[in-house]
Amino acid sequence: MLDYAIIGSGFGGAVSAARLAEKGYTVTVLEQGRRISPADMEQGSQRLKKLLWSPPLGLPGYFYQRLFRHIGLVGGVGVGGGSIVFASVLLEPHRSFYEDEAWSSLGVNWQEELAPHYRTAKSILRPTANPFRTAVDGHLAQTAREMGVADTFSATDNGIFFGQPGMTVDDPYFGGKGPSRTGCTGCGDCLSGCPIGSKNSLDKNYLWFAERLGVEIRPLSQVDGITPLAGGGYALRVVDPFTGKEREPVQARNVILAAGVLGTLSLLFRNRDVHRTLPGISSRLGARVRTNSESVTAVQTPDKEANWVDGPAITSHFYTDGGRTHITNTRVPRSFNYMRLFSTPLVDQEHPGKRKLATLASMLARPWVLWSIWRTPDWRTKATLLVTMQTEPSELQFRYGRSFRTLFRQGLHTELSPQGKPPGYLPMAARVTRVFARVCGGLAVSTLNEALADVSTTAHILGGCTMGRSAQDGVIDTHHEVFGYPGLYVVDGSSLSANVGVNPSLTITAMAERFASQVPAKH
Repeated sequence: MLDYAIIGSGFGGAVSAARLAEKGYTVTVLEQGRRISPADMEQGSQRLKKLLWSPPLGLPGYFYQRLFRHIGLVGGVGVGGGSIVFASVLLEPHRSFYEDEAWSSLGVNWQEELAPHYRTAKSILRPTANPFRTAVDGHLAQTAREMGVADTFSATDNGIFFGQPGMTVDDPYFGGKGPSRTGCTGCGDCLSGCPIGSKNSLDKNYLWFAERLGVEIRPLSQVDGITPLAGGGYALRVVDPFTGKEREPVQARNVILAAGVLGTLSLLFRNRDVHRTLPGISSRLGARVRTNSESVTAVQTPDKEANWVDGPAITSHFYTDGGRTHITNTRVPRSFNYMRLFSTPLVDQEHPGKRKLATLASMLARPWVLWSIWRTPDWRTKATLLVTMQTEPSELQFRYGRSFRTLFRQGLHTELSPQGKPPGYLPMAARVTRVFARVCGGLAVSTLNEALADVSTTAHILGGCTMGRSAQDGVIDTHHEVFGYPGLYVVDGSSLSANVGVNPSLTITAMAERFASQVPAKH
């Protein structure tokens, strides 16, 4: 029997695998996605069909998109999880994250507790100030000046090996024990992976060392069932995600769920409510699901000679509202050009119904403007996305059952929370977009899902397995163990109770480092 089986190979799973193997434990990682090669990433950057992951549709890519009633979600699937397609931004959160009432009353000083683990996470993921300075960065800097917050503008800290562009060198980080690396060329394809090999994705650090310490990683291994064993430990039912055929089962004394919010919640709901192998899981499962309360807008330049894809995905940022609002620029790969078909001129109207009517009126009154967006060749070179994230509280609840959105099959669906759902419109995002458009002489653009459906899209979904003092107010304790199930842990974004307000990868890594540090060495 294994010491640990880890479900998922993203930031939580990769950190846990490496650190537990260092402590002498036998570890296997079960990942539903494939190993993604540089050739896969190159194809994914060019063609949407090669990028998307959807087993029901036979799409074996590594990037998923899920649309729920109240939120749209995107993320990565494969060995390395979300790190394959993350934008490489590694930032610590605003102090409000540590003070959030959702977990500040649990007897842990989270800011003090996590500080050493942030340092450890940075020593592995290696955030480095982005050296690229582009026209888009200049426009964003001017936007910050016009908004009176020029002092908060800076280059982003990216988990990227910049080095000499295109030049491959021996491991520059870990004394020659890591893989060789190639300097960033600024191709802007970070969100579809990094075929160059510059991004500090998990296969270049935590997973690299985990495998060299004897950790087995099993791709295309989706865990469907978790059953407690009479003598302690758990049996895992493993299936092929495309065919549903059973694969070699796994037994382990301890199980770590690190499958991301959607994967972890689906698995726990299914085993509590359908298979009934984990009937004692807290009724709080699926509650307090958070996002960064964010909005995605864009600005499109009329300059036909412009090429705004000249750096990593995100190169600069600034803050407003005393650090509670965070704005970044974002470049996308060619396979994301479809986004132009879901874009419309920005309308400034906070009320959802009035915004929908105003958007439709704008589209009918000036169809040539809409047409100019939709027909722009290689749209990504003429547009920059502006991602506005806030620390303001907003919540959803995930439930498991049948609905028309799941085609009446068992699956996750969203419900509103008393705290209020993630906003489909942020006044500050609209203001920033208007100022940026004026600075560069471009067109302010919104997404159709925000403008017409009042639904925001995010890659930063957190919570659903939040911490508590008991099963009455949480799913896990402050050591990540599921109440009522010794040796069953949740170590991923779903264990975070508060809104991070910035890209959460570094924080999930620090939380996983904290979890692993509390596990004693095997011998």
